[in-house]
Amino acid sequence: MNRDQIEGGLRNLKGRGRTVFGAVAGRARPQVEGAYEQVAGVAQAAYGRTRERAEDIYEDGYRIADQAVSRGRHLRDEAAQRGRHLHDEAHARGRHLRDEADRRGRALALQADENRGTTLALVAAAAFGLGWLLSRRR
Repeated sequence: MNRDQIEGGLRNLKGRGRTVFGAVAGRARPQVEGAYEQVAGVAQAAYGRTRERAEDIYEDGYRIADQAVSRGRHLRDEAAQRGRHLHDEAHARGRHLRDEADRRGRALALQADENRGTTLALVAAAAFGLGWLLSRRR
């Protein structure tokens, strides 16, 4: 578990609390701000999970590449050279995947933070739809 997952979870909980406080107090602003915090928290936690998975893939690729290198040492020089090439390629691909996941996750969190109106509209629409589906009088 990384920092983004923890902070995203806490941000989500904080948003839930503000939403409940706004509902109990009958005030719309804390409810809307709470809903925004919830969405931003979920996005940040998702980014953290994606980053963690990319790091796992990177480590797996690096481990496989290391095995290929050590096996290649016992073969002809040409086979050892191929193993090193695989190692370098896997290392570069893993780094690329990690960097790409990091970039996309941060862009998603930034987009949710920059488009508060759209984010709030989506949360409000989802809450309305859920409320309508769960209500007994349809």
